[in-house]
Amino acid sequence: MSASLPGNRDLPASQYDLSSYWGRVKQSAEISDPRQGQEKSMTPEIWRAKKIVDSTLHPDTGQPVFLPFRMSCFVISNLIVTAGMLTPGLQTTGTLLWQITNQSLNVGINSANANKSTPLSTPTIAKSYFFAVSASCSVALGLNAIVPRLNRLSPTAKTTLTRLVPFAAVASAGALNVFLMRGEEIRQGIDVFPTLSDEEKAQKEKDGSQVQSLGKSKKAATLAVGETALSRVLNSTPIMVLPPLVLVRLQQTEWLKRRPRMTLPVNLGLILTTSIFALPLALAAFPQKQAVSAMSLEKQFWDKGGKDGKVEFNRGI
Repeated sequence: MSASLPGNRDLPASQYDLSSYWGRVKQSAEISDPRQGQEKSMTPEIWRAKKIVDSTLHPDTGQPVFLPFRMSCFVISNLIVTAGMLTPGLQTTGTLLWQITNQSLNVGINSANANKSTPLSTPTIAKSYFFAVSASCSVALGLNAIVPRLNRLSPTAKTTLTRLVPFAAVASAGALNVFLMRGEEIRQGIDVFPTLSDEEKAQKEKDGSQVQSLGKSKKAATLAVGETALSRVLNSTPIMVLPPLVLVRLQQTEWLKRRPRMTLPVNLGLILTTSIFALPLALAAFPQKQAVSAMSLEKQFWDKGGKDGKVEFNRGI
């Protein structure tokens, strides 16, 4: 992933091998590092500088992503919202408020980190937000009403299922949110570019020219949006499943029974720990700068592939 900076210097994509899953995990861990917000100035080390660039600037526009919606802020901004949704004994009003808050955050993140070659209109964003909120609230309230009526389940099983209701709401509405927010990309297509060889990259760097778009592809957009939606589910699964299950077990221990005030700090700690490890693993599931065979896209791109007959596009995060 390389941000679009002014000038004729094409920054290296990464110090890691982005063609491998663990290479993308390491790269994703860097751009989602919340310590980026503490940087006061650029450091002399080129990779440290590159890390700051990747975690701050949008790869399509070269402009800074609004701080709360950056991946480097995701763990922190998501911590409070997730803790709210996973609060034991949450009533109807609390469930609605936290689901609305979560989808509001999702809309901001999806909009800020989407492929920018197909702009989103304000009505589209508003409509997507309404449907995503409706879906998450419907799932959460519906399951909260159904679980207590499952009389064949033991009280412990009912408690466990109740704690997992937020996961079902977040996973389903989160994926839907991505498709709704970025549906315009699928309808209009996103820019694709020829994959350059090392020699071509060196020549572009030397003469300062930019790689020109080959046109917009709807198939590339469908792949990009679908992979992003799946990565959202992969990210929310451990965060919304592991902490509540662990907390249910801990609440049965004498230590936590004697210290009920520790429930919230323990819950926050579980969510924070899980988020720190889950986010890079989910982001690395698919490359952000995706390279595919030109033959897998529309016919207009079949004879326009670059190195190895491939074209590239920004998947978004």
